[in-house]
Amino acid sequence: MFTSFDGRSVVVTGASKGIGKGIARVFARAGADVLLAARDEQALAAAAAELDGEGKGRITTVSVDVSSAEECRRMAAVAVERHGGIDVLCANAGIFPDRALAEITEADLDEVFGVNVKGTFFSVQACTDALAASGHGRIVVTSSITGPVTGFPGWSHYGASKAAQLGFLRTAAIELAPRSITVNAVLPGNIATEGLADLGADYIATMEASIPLRRLGSVEDIGHTCLFLASDEAGYITGQTIVVDGGQVLPESLEALQAAG
Repeated sequence: MFTSFDGRSVVVTGASKGIGKGIARVFARAGADVLLAARDEQALAAAAAELDGEGKGRITTVSVDVSSAEECRRMAAVAVERHGGIDVLCANAGIFPDRALAEITEADLDEVFGVNVKGTFFSVQACTDALAASGHGRIVVTSSITGPVTGFPGWSHYGASKAAQLGFLRTAAIELAPRSITVNAVLPGNIATEGLADLGADYIATMEASIPLRRLGSVEDIGHTCLFLASDEAGYITGQTIVVDGGQVLPESLEALQAAG
């Protein structure tokens, strides 16, 4: 049985939809006060209304562009003001525009690295003092299997940004350890999010066929991993990565899965 999250303050970036909203839901159900952070105020309001009543804790929102250090500092200040501090930062905000390597521009790189890499740096920097003050600070970064483990056409800039996050967390874990803050990452595989239905049933079936567990992951699957890494019980784990993909990266070919039955 994990230590209770009742009354703990959790900041989740990119929380208005998808994996971020799933992470926020899991922490809310565990009793935490959760600050939903994202750029779109309307989407934030809808997410907050959806999550309201999921648990005993408070659900509040803040509109923020994580690629701005100043806005991340404001986000941290809001969390401290409303929830009394910060115990957990889930640095989840990320974008993944599709663009072939030959077509990627400097502006494309700036946009993707601004949100995915600078956003991680700035969110961590802004929350560090409050996390240290908690005495059990936890940082969980949402990376991806794409980049650190696998590749996918059209996502070379995205994959590079997700690999960069892992380079960041290993040194951040060393630097923040004296302040009793752990830094870890979760690497999702194919996760069922709101936009997936637009890709069609055939595409989804093909994705499921490539996963040993024969299903897409849920956003809550990622949330539960984040909850574990944020727990007191995970207090001796830092600088590590956990792949959450239903075994997707294991088979050397589709034939390997077919041979398994």
